[in-house]
Amino acid sequence: MATNDVLAAGAVVFRPGKRVLLVHRPRYDDWSFPKGKLDAGEHVTAAAVREVSEETGLHVRLGTPLSAQRYPVTGGRTKQVSYWVGRAVGGDDVSDYRPNAEIDAVEWVRYDDAMDRLTYDYDRATLKEARPVRRKTHALVVLRHAQARTRKGWRADDRTRPLVQAGHAQAQRLVPVLAAYDVTKVVSSGSLRCLDTVTPYVATTGWPIEIADGVSEEGASAEAVVEVTDRLVAGDGSAVLCTHRPVLPSVLDALGVADTKLEPGAMLVVHLRQGTVTATEVHRIG
Repeated sequence: MATNDVLAAGAVVFRPGKRVLLVHRPRYDDWSFPKGKLDAGEHVTAAAVREVSEETGLHVRLGTPLSAQRYPVTGGRTKQVSYWVGRAVGGDDVSDYRPNAEIDAVEWVRYDDAMDRLTYDYDRATLKEARPVRRKTHALVVLRHAQARTRKGWRADDRTRPLVQAGHAQAQRLVPVLAAYDVTKVVSSGSLRCLDTVTPYVATTGWPIEIADGVSEEGASAEAVVEVTDRLVAGDGSAVLCTHRPVLPSVLDALGVADTKLEPGAMLVVHLRQGTVTATEVHRIG
């Protein structure tokens, strides 16, 4: 992302009946999607979910990523808005929304009507892109553990090699990112560096950790990796699988996606519908 860009994020939220969620801003007298600027240090996925919640009162989970919008704003700068398809988690009723100075109307609008009501051409292009990928998906987040002590600097059992301070900070920053995909299943290698990477998320959400020796460095095999990944692909909810760099190629091969190099704490989000990969995206956690 260009450092001079104003960074923002939002979601094109759908519900059954080809209805999409739109908001009206009285300051500009325009209709658009819920979106807003990133807070300092905020991850773009977390910002998208937060902005939808603040502007509409709905909690959403992110689905298929969409092309980012870029357009000029005042001061000679460019605004870059990252978008995903979104789905409400829990209720999707906005009839009790209370208008305010920023957003004075929130409505579910039929697709054809939304194309007419949207104020900007770039929003209409985003809605057109979102329509064919609007159907419900779930995510499998393939996560490389956060930054850990080096192998050379650790003389004890490698399975007990811990995260360094920067790695613990990465683990904390993962919490809202995993929540953005509504991760409800946490599967991890039993090595300490993997467990400590997902512990902040389970401590926050209450979801238990399932330890899978088949994705540890010591216990991984092609058959074991396939068993774990097949089970997660077949599930209905979103999941995170925390593993190690040497095991990642086997995991990605089992998923049928291209080999992707992930830095410590980085993730490949694999979007799935009925067992088929519909999209992937990579996120780094600095």
